Amino acid sequence: MSVPKNEKPKHENRLIYEKSPYLLQHAHNPVDWYPWGDDAFERAKTEDKPVFLSIGYSTCHWCHVMEYESFEDERVAEELNKNFISIKADREERPDVDSFYMNACMALNGSGGWPLSCFLTPDRKPFFAGTYFPKDDAYGRAGFLTLLRRIADMWRDKRDEVSAAAAGLLGHVSAGEKRGAFPEKADDEAYAELCRSFDGVNGGFGGAPKFPSLPTLLFLMRYGLAKNEAGAFDMVRITLERMRRGGIYDAVGGGFFRYSTDGRWLVPHFEKMLYDNALHIYAYSEAGALLEKSFERTVRETAEFVLRDLHDIRGGFYTALDADSGGGEGRYYLWSPRDVGEALGSADGTRYCALYGVAAHGNFEGRSIPNLLKQALSSDEDRNFTASANRRLLEYRDRRPRPFRDDKVLTANNGLMIAALACAGRIFKEKTYIGHARKCADFILQNLFSGERLLARWRAGEAGVPAGCGDYAFLIWGLIELYEATFEPCWLEQALRLTDSAGRLFWDRAQGGYYLSGSDMGDLPLRQKEYYDGALPSANSVMAQNLIRLSRLTGDPGFETRAAAVFDSAADGVGRYPAAYCGLLCAFEHAKAGGSELVIANGEGVEKMLLALPRFAPFHVTAVCGAGYEKMAELALFTQDDEAINGRAAAYLCIGGACLPPMTDPSALRERLERKAAVY
Repeated sequence: MSVPKNEKPKHENRLIYEKSPYLLQHAHNPVDWYPWGDDAFERAKTEDKPVFLSIGYSTCHWCHVMEYESFEDERVAEELNKNFISIKADREERPDVDSFYMNACMALNGSGGWPLSCFLTPDRKPFFAGTYFPKDDAYGRAGFLTLLRRIADMWRDKRDEVSAAAAGLLGHVSAGEKRGAFPEKADDEAYAELCRSFDGVNGGFGGAPKFPSLPTLLFLMRYGLAKNEAGAFDMVRITLERMRRGGIYDAVGGGFFRYSTDGRWLVPHFEKMLYDNALHIYAYSEAGALLEKSFERTVRETAEFVLRDLHDIRGGFYTALDADSGGGEGRYYLWSPRDVGEALGSADGTRYCALYGVAAHGNFEGRSIPNLLKQALSSDEDRNFTASANRRLLEYRDRRPRPFRDDKVLTANNGLMIAALACAGRIFKEKTYIGHARKCADFILQNLFSGERLLARWRAGEAGVPAGCGDYAFLIWGLIELYEATFEPCWLEQALRLTDSAGRLFWDRAQGGYYLSGSDMGDLPLRQKEYYDGALPSANSVMAQNLIRLSRLTGDPGFETRAAAVFDSAADGVGRYPAAYCGLLCAFEHAKAGGSELVIANGEGVEKMLLALPRFAPFHVTAVCGAGYEKMAELALFTQDDEAINGRAAAYLCIGGACLPPMTDPSALRERLERKAAVY
């Protein structure tokens, strides 16, 4: 759908002073927007008006549509400015605000999405919510203008009904999870549910629209290892293979789009998100070590895209690329045989079109999304040809109008990219990836703090917005991965410091689990916790995994005790629908497996010892101590007695709470680690 742009803005509102690219996109609307904050709600109280809250993000296609249709329209602006106090919020800056009001929308409608359109009382309680509304009435459905007038009338004439609706909706939203004993068979039940919903032909789960469900794939790899279940590996292999061959993967430029609008992974929603691509790098790296060596190529192409198009020279990573470009959705990415021929020449163009399904009739709005769904690249000759051809096509494509780039640096997304690059660098012995992960971690730690308080967003030289639990959780994850890729104690030290801060800010002392927003924020009617997966694993599931790994790395059982409390605080929801909690089940699988801990005391031959480490062992942790790693003696007291033997590096391996005699022979260590009990 083409979205015209207003070339000559006639207005300017308060959003002009914000840093968020999404808010700045609306800074010239005739709507009298406020950013999220006390000023708007104070005015709503003073003038006794309801609040219209619109939540979205800068690369959202339907957010652009609603802006053009409604928020740039003078009649809509007149209604909003006369009868409402209007607030714009960037869901990526305030995921806790988005989550709270999205839950209200889900409670009312059974579904949600963006743009999120909510109507609130001046004390921030929602009483009506929806998503995209067309401006005018159509097909028996009220348009946005009609809706505004009806709600204004209700606010004036039926205030009791509005108050009752707000109270009832707040009750739904505040229900949350119920604490109990975590179901011991939740992993088996989740696996059974996933088997029932798995698409054995196309991969993935359920029908269209189809999402990558990457937390689910991470769980399946861990479940397959723990239970020796080949079917779990098959689901992962088929899904990853079909996705990388589908249109959801950008064959020309690398990287993955948001999701597929169909069930075959052919037609994507064309936005590219940093967090999606970080999780793809992580999942394909693990699967490359465990299941299929060829997945390494997908990792490298995706990392190349991220480092080329989303990388800030100072070390951080930008948030996303828009779905729209050149006046319509996906225009930057679509091809005709003529385009391909111009870029590659007649012979190579014909060969490429045959391989990638580029045809005159197209597969999306008369043009083609290159894909390999009908055939794989079966020979080295084909793979070499397409690698060269795609480089030339990328050069040709870059002459087109490029998608808008949201250039804010978000702590949570960058933490996830640190984790992904560190994991890929360790598995594939790629020092460049580890170097970028290190540089990104340095950037976040140096630029996104106000005193001891972590901040959520950096843009144009300025950091702001207090970090939520997700920011802490994903950054800690990244730092742990970076530690295990480098064994530099500074990263573990920072992970421990942030874990302590997260406990003070977010921990629920009464029921267990972590709140989304900090105890120092307080600008929502209530604090919420989330445990189920969305596009990302929840903050609680990542924190649970972090706690288990930190417990094993430091020898402090208190971390694992807290992880157990996270499990129990999620017991009610997990018991009802385990497959929605695969991120949490990754952590649960680790806790249940026991796993192993390895300490290598530095000495002669330490490099060969490190080469003996398994590439994928999710229930195993490794630390290095001794000369050059003295800080580990403070961070992990149990390493104090682990020393090199006669100057040679020594490996101290403990499995399931039982410690083996130290080893100085790398081949003996490798042989021991390759046994199932050592890593599961």
